[in-house]
Amino acid sequence: MTQTPLLSVSGLSVRYGSNARALDDVTFDVERGSMVAVVGESGSGKSTTALSIIGLLGRSAHVESGSIRYDGTELTSLDDRALRRLRGNAIGFVPQDPTVSLDPTQRIGAQIAEVLEIHGRARRTEAAARAVEILRAVGLTEPERRARQYPHELSGGMRQRVLIGMAWACEPQLIIADEPTSALDVTVQRQVLDRLDTLRLDRGTAILLVTHDLAVAADRADHLVVMSEGRVVEQGPTDAVLGDPQHEYTKKLLSTVPSEKAAFALGSARSATNADPIVVAESLVKKFDAVDPAGGRTRVTAVDDVSFSIGRGRTFALVGESGSGKSTTARLITNLDSPTSGTVTFDGTDTGALGAGELRLLRRRFQLIQQNPYSSLSPRWSLAKIIEEPLRAFGVGSRTERAARSRELLDQVGLPSSFASRRAGELSGGQRQRVAIARALALRPDLIVCDEPISALDVSVQAQILDLLAELQRELEVSYLFISHDLSVVRLIADDVAVMQAGRIVEHGPVADVFDSPAHEYTAALIDAIPGRRTSTGTVHGSTFRG
Repeated sequence: MTQTPLLSVSGLSVRYGSNARALDDVTFDVERGSMVAVVGESGSGKSTTALSIIGLLGRSAHVESGSIRYDGTELTSLDDRALRRLRGNAIGFVPQDPTVSLDPTQRIGAQIAEVLEIHGRARRTEAAARAVEILRAVGLTEPERRARQYPHELSGGMRQRVLIGMAWACEPQLIIADEPTSALDVTVQRQVLDRLDTLRLDRGTAILLVTHDLAVAADRADHLVVMSEGRVVEQGPTDAVLGDPQHEYTKKLLSTVPSEKAAFALGSARSATNADPIVVAESLVKKFDAVDPAGGRTRVTAVDDVSFSIGRGRTFALVGESGSGKSTTARLITNLDSPTSGTVTFDGTDTGALGAGELRLLRRRFQLIQQNPYSSLSPRWSLAKIIEEPLRAFGVGSRTERAARSRELLDQVGLPSSFASRRAGELSGGQRQRVAIARALALRPDLIVCDEPISALDVSVQAQILDLLAELQRELEVSYLFISHDLSVVRLIADDVAVMQAGRIVEHGPVADVFDSPAHEYTAALIDAIPGRRTSTGTVHGSTFRG
């Protein structure tokens, strides 16, 4: 007798207000103890599908037709009270953005304990101890200390691990994970996915994984559901879909995956000469005050004796786990923070010796592209005003000249000048990141710090942004400090790479040398953790999921 699926979605159609359907006849099953991955570009309906299952679509949306059955229960007919009993208890949910998903006024341990208390899984004293165990299980160091901290005191990757811990705290039968590892470095990503696999194999927990990372899907999922424009265009066993895709859209997605072949071709075209350095960091140290596990004050070294240089017109990558010191180092390079000791020299000038006025003038020459295009652009301003902001701040040009410059920049990043009057909320994630790049280019900088600039984007848009960054570097000879946890992307775009662990650089050199012959065991562990290595052939549709 065939076992009934734990989750069965059949003919699901969802509409937002009077607009066109967001989902149209979506059908798939999630078997007990299986992992099903839903993949597709931004706007394909992945997250809407996940939110429909747990009744979190919002007031403007409604299920127009279809069925969602969980363990024999029709979810579309349940009231809010019944759905609340299921959420967190029988069905766990991991949202994508930890910045807005955690209460900034509560300590981390209290937020996890609250889940256990609400669902009657532990009393208050037991819940606090259990919260520490959960933090340890999802790979957080010093879990007792983390439990006492607030969300703003943790890195983005740490916050995401907290959300994952909250989702499986009550050991639900189904976990819906909406891009749960997009903010995580490869080793922590592997730890988190291994934990989900343990739940799946040991306790029969089923996983519905929404992801834009095809390498993760190839590694982990039993079944793949490919979505485009609100419809399922292809589905089946993961090896079958990725090994022999039938739909043109699936083939298009796979063609955009970073591959060793592409990295080799790009790397062979790079200049092998040593360019003059635009930035030289020497013996940088940064220490912060922090809270110890007992609640007392302590001193933490975030950056410890870090030295490197960035050549003109070249890309220098910093990689390492969350908390390794990458972003702190970038803040020291751009003088958004001052080192405890050490120096940063920009184009021959010691930035630490400059006065406030001199430093402000120098800051025209380095700019930042932030990780999340959804939070880095003002929702109230037009795109023209956003792009012109650095020009206004430094008093560059007249109003007419600034408007002309914004249109020129829109064209340079591949957006029509008619977008100038639009607002960020009218754009896709990839379009927003193009606007962020245009803003960074406004003052014609010599250095752009790219802090995880594509981690929030799906694979096809990632490819577009990487191509754009490479093209701009060729045209403008701009240098990049590229911070990323995605080693496949680093292999593709970087000339030189430094590997950071616990605030120190443990390995440093040309990207091909470091990736092909890692000298440090930590570097080797990072490379070994790159997703996609679990596939039976190692390749999917001509792309190798390796660094």
